[in-house]
Amino acid sequence: MSAPLLFSTVEVTRQAFYRSSLSFAIVNLKPVVPGHVLVIPTRVIHRLTDLNDAEISSLMSSVQRVGRVVERAYGADALTIACQDGKAAGQSVPHVHFHVMPRKIHGDRFSKNNDEIYPELEHAEGSLASDLKQVQLESQTMQVDADENRPARTMEDMEKEASWLRTFFS
Repeated sequence: MSAPLLFSTVEVTRQAFYRSSLSFAIVNLKPVVPGHVLVIPTRVIHRLTDLNDAEISSLMSSVQRVGRVVERAYGADALTIACQDGKAAGQSVPHVHFHVMPRKIHGDRFSKNNDEIYPELEHAEGSLASDLKQVQLESQTMQVDADENRPARTMEDMEKEASWLRTFFS
């Protein structure tokens, strides 16, 4: 059996749908758009510059591979890929991660003003650390930020999506 996957200090094995030797991808607790996922190096490391060459290579290959899949799976036309590298850049979880978000020319909630996705992503990243702590405490109920526009999903919902996305990698 494979080792448990950690996103910082939180085990996220059940939300994972893709795994390489040095990186993995998980579904998002509070996606900004449908299909918004995270790609994460297996080693818990705070900054992009602290990854070794093999980890960077694996991470970027995983971002590319996962991006292709979520773009196809969600019928998207493009991807927004983002990484907040360090606290001053908005990173709230001290573990390198890339946001991969499928985007559509028509029907995307940000299609009228594409740049609006960035403040939304910054807001999402800002609450990610507290959301993860809450997940750790209440793995079934996921009661977080009740006044938030994007409600937290249940573990069951995330596991269903992860299971479905895994089929694209077989």
